[in-house]
Amino acid sequence: MILPVFIPHAGCPHQCIFCNQQTISGEKDSSLEGARQQMEALLSWASPNPSNELAFYGGSFTALPLERQRGLLDLAEGWRARGLFGPLRLSTRPDSITPEILELLRVHRVETIELGAQSLDDRVLEMAERGHTAAQVHKASQLIKEAGFRLGIQLMVGLPGQGKESLDETCRQVVAIHPDLVRIYPVLVIAGTPLAELWHQGRYRALTVEEAVAACWPLYRTFTRAGIRVIRMGLQPDRELCAPGHILAGPFHPAFGEKVKSWGIGQQVLQKIAEQPCGNYNMVITCPDRLASLVRGQHRSNVRLWEQTGKVRVFFQTGETFEVIFHDRKTL
Repeated sequence: MILPVFIPHAGCPHQCIFCNQQTISGEKDSSLEGARQQMEALLSWASPNPSNELAFYGGSFTALPLERQRGLLDLAEGWRARGLFGPLRLSTRPDSITPEILELLRVHRVETIELGAQSLDDRVLEMAERGHTAAQVHKASQLIKEAGFRLGIQLMVGLPGQGKESLDETCRQVVAIHPDLVRIYPVLVIAGTPLAELWHQGRYRALTVEEAVAACWPLYRTFTRAGIRVIRMGLQPDRELCAPGHILAGPFHPAFGEKVKSWGIGQQVLQKIAEQPCGNYNMVITCPDRLASLVRGQHRSNVRLWEQTGKVRVFFQTGETFEVIFHDRKTL
């Protein structure tokens, strides 16, 4: 289990156009005392377990002054000694990784470092006011992997100036880096951000849920096939983020990741239907019970999509693997 401790915007040299970490994380205090209070609060719902991971999120951990990093790591060590967790993980910026910092993290048993890359297109990074380049993502990734840490890369879909070609190129570069894990976040227009101003001015159009799902599916499919774990798609729907007036626009859905996977299944089966000769078929889908709702789609959206082709009637049966078989009705 990951136990998150948020240090909102701490260490960040400036504000990216999409970012309001106080709203996204639900935490406003990035001090050492604020971190201590969050760790105390973890005990109200998390049982001590050495397999738990304590995670510093919401800021750029390795961009903090070294003394502040040491203070947070020492604080964490006290809770590790009490059995709350075992390894540590953190998120940071690609331009704030050095061999010296990695050695400090290694001593404190940090196992996973997630880089907030967001894109590997320099033009998109500049428009998002990220303040780093794609080359720095590659360099930081190399240092992290060579030092023996697990590498995570965080990406965003729907950034200003980011079209399909940009996403495809980012996907290609991430596969070449081959991190251990990836997170994919669709861009939301959050109140209090520079992006919100652009949106109000009509200079930025947020993706719809459907557009974001269609854009995320090729990334998810490509990374998964390459052996890269996609551990999250979409922001966690916490109370602070979902409070009225915080999300102004954008593809927010409380089960966004499941929606992406279900949509992808729908499109793959639709392609199989298109490949069948003209005729009428009973299409029998075999899958484990745990996948049935994902395959059917929310409110049977995939089933309706397939039957609207006029070529198939859909039937389900339980099995160990996912399989689609077509039976010509005329031969039955």
